[in-house]
Amino acid sequence: MLILIRGAGDIATGIGWRLWQCGFDIVMTEIEKPTCIRRTVAFSTALEEGSYTVEGVTAVACPDADAALAAVQKRQVAVIPDPAGRCIPALAPAAVVDAILAKRNLGTRITDAPLVIGVGPGFCAGEDCHYVIETKRGHRLGRVIEEGPAAPNSGQPGNIMGYTGERIIRSTVSGTFQPLCAIGDLVEAGQTVARVGDTELKVQIGGMIRGMLHEGIQVTPGFKCGDVDPRGPQADCTTISDKARAVGGGVLEAILRRYGSRMQ
Repeated sequence: MLILIRGAGDIATGIGWRLWQCGFDIVMTEIEKPTCIRRTVAFSTALEEGSYTVEGVTAVACPDADAALAAVQKRQVAVIPDPAGRCIPALAPAAVVDAILAKRNLGTRITDAPLVIGVGPGFCAGEDCHYVIETKRGHRLGRVIEEGPAAPNSGQPGNIMGYTGERIIRSTVSGTFQPLCAIGDLVEAGQTVARVGDTELKVQIGGMIRGMLHEGIQVTPGFKCGDVDPRGPQADCTTISDKARAVGGGVLEAILRRYGSRMQ
């Protein structure tokens, strides 16, 4: 059974990884130059490197639907540079999962597939999708919503050791992004970790670089360029996060609600 996931960032990867482990064929669509910062745990990195493996599952870059179908026959995750989802009719997936996490619907329709699942804010179950999966941390994380929307976007990153917005590295100007540190590096508060043109980007807190944009991405003021985990050496930047696994579990549940009895 083929599942198409719009988006291939870290949360979408957690979804795709969990579904792949359960035997589904996975095709993902992304923008041509991905802006995901947690690139070590994102299948979108396959578009930068040709192929990329996350926790034993390999994704490969594919130019079109035919190449994607050939990849899934080899039990690979296929990633297509197709942000508009033009490949959906050709692939005829059993389900479309919108995990772009744009906080708004960028064009997914309830008629795109027999089952359409929206991930996070911006979707309304029963209107533009059949189910919505909650992405807000807390008691409802990963819950399957049958009617209505997910919780609205709070605008605040997750709390780690009391730090929220301080963890995020944002550009203050427009220009070309140049990282000076790599994911996994330990940094100190005030350290310069990247440049946009001649402008230095400094971290507000010390810890481990858990996310960093790919070199050469064009950014604008306020653009999210990276993040710091204050746990430092105890942080984990190489495995799927608890949040991504929980959201992936919600998507799996939604698929099984629709198709479970037919998969005997």
